[in-house]
Amino acid sequence: VQLVESGGGLVQPGGSLRLSCVASGFTFSSYSMRWFRQAPGKERELVASISSSGGITNYADSMKGRFTISRDNAKNTVYLQMNSLKYEDTAVYYCNCGRFPHAWGQGTQVTVSS
Repeated sequence: VQLVESGGGLVQPGGSLRLSCVASGFTFSSYSMRWFRQAPGKERELVASISSSGGITNYADSMKGRFTISRDNAKNTVYLQMNSLKYEDTAVYYCNCGRFPHAWGQGTQVTVSS
């Protein structure tokens, strides 16, 4: 199982970023996918999840209405569109497959700062 996240960067409050995660080593279209994040000094937390077909999505309360998770099974890729970013969204963002909960990529750093 390999997960490669990208798309992070430095953005001002209120800005947007789109994260991508390319997966390999398993049948991507068969499993749900999730985005997590970990801020300095804090535990990793679940951001959003999406079912194998993409028809069901769920979000942590603080992300509802601002973040959108989606996937392209033809490209083995899951996305996280982040809008109206806040200082507290600063973290390393990771994708994860629900079937392989202990497999993690290197993550992508998102920094929200003016």
